Amino acid sequence: MGIGYGPGDPSFERSMRAGIIAAAESMNAGGTEFSNFKNSRCNPRYWNRTDNGGFQLKEGVAPSAAINDIFENGSLYAFECAMAMVMILYKATIGVIGEAAFDRHFGDIFLWDWNYDSNLQMITTFEKSDMLPGDVVYFKNPDHNPDKPEWQGENAIMLGDDRYYGHGLGIKSSAQMIAALNRHRVPGSRISACFTDEALHPNFAYISGLAMRAAVPAPENKGARNTIFSRIGVKSYIYK
Repeated sequence: MGIGYGPGDPSFERSMRAGIIAAAESMNAGGTEFSNFKNSRCNPRYWNRTDNGGFQLKEGVAPSAAINDIFENGSLYAFECAMAMVMILYKATIGVIGEAAFDRHFGDIFLWDWNYDSNLQMITTFEKSDMLPGDVVYFKNPDHNPDKPEWQGENAIMLGDDRYYGHGLGIKSSAQMIAALNRHRVPGSRISACFTDEALHPNFAYISGLAMRAAVPAPENKGARNTIFSRIGVKSYIYK
């Protein structure tokens, strides 16, 4: 529950990486389904589904309860792979800092693509040698069928021992991930999907201090609060 960690404690990173792996395995077994944004669904008790297929936290609902529900009532949910990665990171964060601290610092959750709360402070690396279990990695499918844009790549959690969890594909080796993506290429294509050098992980040192840190008042401009910079594959996005 986040007790016993000091800011920057190296054991915190080990615990959170283990929590990310556990959350990925839990999602794999939890009955959630893969879908594009058009066909996404969520539990209306905790979330309002938005017109673009995202999930906005309902007013008066504890953020931790809404995230936990995804893992407890998975059959009520369908979403795409980037959203799954953010859900997994939130679930792991709850596990290490506790529900009360999570609710203080992650109070206005909006799940859509790579939209995430700035308190995760995501860090990007570009060397395979820097990748560790618990990182979010990316399998790129450059010659994907244009009629299936959802298969342009697969975000996945590195589990260790050449095992990866990708929402919609499940737990597979890197070769199996690539083979699965190759089935969604342009007919006749000879350009294979590939495992990229890019990986993401939260700023563990920063998150370790959230359990004891008071909540920072949100800016008055809600649009500014929800502006997120993120990286997916080789592209950069700004959401407002």
